[in-house]
Amino acid sequence: MPALLAAAVAGNDVAFQRLAAPYRRELLVHCYRMLGSLDDADDAVQETLVKAWRGLAGFEGRSSVRAWLYRIATNACLDALDHRARRILPMAIVAPAEPCQAPEPDDPDLPWLQPYPDALLDGMDPDPLADPAAVVVRREHIELAFIAAVQYLQPRQRAVLLLREVLGFSAAETAGMLATTSASVSSTLQRARNTLRGRLPVTGGPPTSRAEQAELVARYVRAWHAKDVPALVALLREDAYMAMPPTPSWYQGRDSIGVYLRRLFASPWGVDLRVMVTGANGQPALAVYAPAEDGHMPFAIKLLTVHGGLIVAITGFVHVGLFDRFGLPPRLRVDAFRAPYVLGGAVRLVGVRGVVASAAPTAVPSGGVPITTVCPVDPSSC
Repeated sequence: MPALLAAAVAGNDVAFQRLAAPYRRELLVHCYRMLGSLDDADDAVQETLVKAWRGLAGFEGRSSVRAWLYRIATNACLDALDHRARRILPMAIVAPAEPCQAPEPDDPDLPWLQPYPDALLDGMDPDPLADPAAVVVRREHIELAFIAAVQYLQPRQRAVLLLREVLGFSAAETAGMLATTSASVSSTLQRARNTLRGRLPVTGGPPTSRAEQAELVARYVRAWHAKDVPALVALLREDAYMAMPPTPSWYQGRDSIGVYLRRLFASPWGVDLRVMVTGANGQPALAVYAPAEDGHMPFAIKLLTVHGGLIVAITGFVHVGLFDRFGLPPRLRVDAFRAPYVLGGAVRLVGVRGVVASAAPTAVPSGGVPITTVCPVDPSSC
């Protein structure tokens, strides 16, 4: 038995922390995939480590420490799913809204899906010689569309699919983790694949490179700053959609999104919203800040899904508690926006030192007002 493991088994808590530390970040990603919520994933990882510490004396070394931790984490997630509804996006529960009508009131009690900060993915693929195809697969397995589709699977199907297809555990290893048989794992995996196939969107178009995504985001930021709705709409695929939980309202098609944006920019609430480039779920994202008395306060994280050189989905999460997890500033001073919002003609997609843009200032109540609930309906703008 390795010395570090032996010391942990003997009750050395520092040794246990060192033993578990290399796996904590990937366990968090696994629990997020299972649960669709960063908050719930945090709880599941904490429960996993507590159970592992308490049960370490019984660890017999018949599997790797990593596999043993994944067994505990997966079953912690399954226990949690016994008492929780699946995480959703608005498209799962209502038809598209009419952009000329006011959005439905926010419903914070619904179990909304949450985004995952790219800052917590850093270092997940540290090997510079890793197979590029494998890296792409891993990236796809954290994208928002995949996470949303996985939530449609029954909990054990979800566990089997992630353990076998995403993490690469064998049927026998997976069966051991779930206290079942290899034959049962194989049949469950087949059912999971069939369900997932019908839930994943058809992307269409060639993959968009990181450089192309950066240029697209730069154009989006410039157009947002200028309140140039035609330029924004030109960046969208014809069938693009936009959702903004916790309001159930969502909009289908770039024309409908254009109507919403024209109403937004024509309203008192659509000016002086500032955006800072960040990343979530391996995708470009924008942190939206709303005006307050002495600067700007966190408002929403907006993910952009890009395929074939166009934006196919905009998903905004009005959840100010996410900003700290993204490593984003809790407040932006007015003078933070004096620098140009495009650096060298391009936008960097990672880090909190991303590009910041602003619209013309106007008076907005202290703390900002949720766009999705108070934007007035102006029929003349439709």
